[in-house]
Amino acid sequence: MKKFIFSLGVIALIFSGCTQMYNSNEVSLANTNEVLTYQTGTVEDVKKVIIKDNGTGVMIGAMSGTVLGSMIGKGKGNVLSTLIGGLTGALAGYELDKANGEELFIKLDNGKHIVVVVKGVNIQRGDRVRLIMNGSQIVRVEKI
Repeated sequence: MKKFIFSLGVIALIFSGCTQMYNSNEVSLANTNEVLTYQTGTVEDVKKVIIKDNGTGVMIGAMSGTVLGSMIGKGKGNVLSTLIGGLTGALAGYELDKANGEELFIKLDNGKHIVVVVKGVNIQRGDRVRLIMNGSQIVRVEKI
């Protein structure tokens, strides 16, 4: 029983490290002590999209499910529960690591039209936005 509780704690710790906060004032360590630029514009259209998992959720889910499944049963039952745990964990990890996103069609103040895919910022048509950039890479999109 202690192994089971310990494993659940480890799994919770692993999954909590995978979460990201959107719409926050947090910035990446990589973006400190460097010069970033920004452009402003108006959102002309918004399309809801689902951003697929890059594979980490599946891998972590499969490993976690395998560990939990291996704690159940003995002999052939243990092999079966390990297999089912791994498959179930992979499916759960895939579903949990999907993110709601928005495809923003933006007209910049300089007249240029761009399309940006962002996670969970809840921006609407007509909103004024600031695109914070590192070269051609968009670091963050925020309402102004």
